[in-house]
Amino acid sequence: RELTLFEIVPLLPALQVHTSHECDVFTYLDLYHAIIGTSLYVKLLLYTRANLTCGQELSHHNLSAQPQFNLTKPTTFVVHGYRPTGAPPNWLNNIIEQLLARGDMNVLVVDWNRGAANINYLKVVTYSRDTADNLTAFIRNMQENGASLSSIHMIGLSLGAHITGFVGAKFNGKIGRITAVDPAGPQFNGKPPEDRLDPTDAQFVDVVHTDMDAFGFRKPLGHIDFYANGGADQPGCPLTILSGSGYFKCDHQRSVLLYLGSLNRTCNIRAFPCTSYTDFLDGLCMDCDQFKPAGCPVFGYDIIEWKDSLVPLQQTKAFFTTNKQTPYCKTSYWVDIVTWNHDTRWGYITIKLHNGSEVTEATINHKASSFKKYSETRLLAQFEKDLQKVHKISIKFSRVNAFKPKYKLRVLRIRLTHLERKDRSVFRHIFFPLKLLSKARSGLVGRNV
Repeated sequence: RELTLFEIVPLLPALQVHTSHECDVFTYLDLYHAIIGTSLYVKLLLYTRANLTCGQELSHHNLSAQPQFNLTKPTTFVVHGYRPTGAPPNWLNNIIEQLLARGDMNVLVVDWNRGAANINYLKVVTYSRDTADNLTAFIRNMQENGASLSSIHMIGLSLGAHITGFVGAKFNGKIGRITAVDPAGPQFNGKPPEDRLDPTDAQFVDVVHTDMDAFGFRKPLGHIDFYANGGADQPGCPLTILSGSGYFKCDHQRSVLLYLGSLNRTCNIRAFPCTSYTDFLDGLCMDCDQFKPAGCPVFGYDIIEWKDSLVPLQQTKAFFTTNKQTPYCKTSYWVDIVTWNHDTRWGYITIKLHNGSEVTEATINHKASSFKKYSETRLLAQFEKDLQKVHKISIKFSRVNAFKPKYKLRVLRIRLTHLERKDRSVFRHIFFPLKLLSKARSGLVGRNV
């Protein structure tokens, strides 16, 4: 039946109550806004365990206006970077959810999309300073209302990483922690510390690099700088411009995916302090005695547990390799091989570990390895996944020059030792004359254990 006007009116107050609890959302813009340019406006969106999926915009001046903002709890700021298309970051909801799963805290998303959305990158760089000034004033207000600087963690992505550094410098490095996720390189490479992020900007600064040859920063910026796959080209990312936009952004965005993996503990990625990526691949940096009993640093959110060891070292570079897709973590082994060829053999090794239908592979081909008679050659092998039991090993030996005559690589002994569990060797002192015939396309040999 039709409702009369008298019957409709009493429904209106209930509707008004509902609209008063609407969620505040990240500013959505598009390419049109980026082309015409946007003026800076900084919006702070609060998320807590009580409003996990419903952001609430905070007043910059009246902190008590939002009762869910509890200054006695830790506060994590998430600061995005350059947004050339104006679209919200696709990782935003994920990082909010994962942070709040880790701890009872305030998560503040710094929405400066009005400003970051601009095809003129140089203009956006100038806005980064203004954004930092805005955040500095807000944090001072937090201080005045009882918040501790030590309880603040700022996570800055790309250009946002330098914004966190500018804020930290204003507080003389007293902010608890800054995490820089592939900090931006253009307009910051070669700049002095006061014009970029540096280790003095917080009590602890951790950094990950994934695109240092393009959009990312090359040199160390923190107390520890992680260089994933050397810090440049990432596995699985397009290698040519024919792949479209992914060619430009895949390496840069991989840093976010790796950090999210550390947050949700999809991977426990051990990194190895080293002077260069080549030395790391050569297995020259596997000793982490200075970090006993914790061992080699774990990349990502939990690196804070190594703070007391890393800060006195001032700046540490650490390296690790990853898979092409999640789970990104690899498993490291020492491979010790003794051969009995009369002449020295040069080549590359691919090893497969088998456990029934499960197989994992490691290819050691960053440079040719030499195998001398009765001399042990030690190699670092990084497998795609960790097999709890190994029933068979397959080895493929590839010559350096495929056009030279065929020859055999005679293996007297091979031993694989898990670097995470050094008490567990896959093959411990197993002696057998194993011939690896080097053909034009290499030889393949399997051996049951």
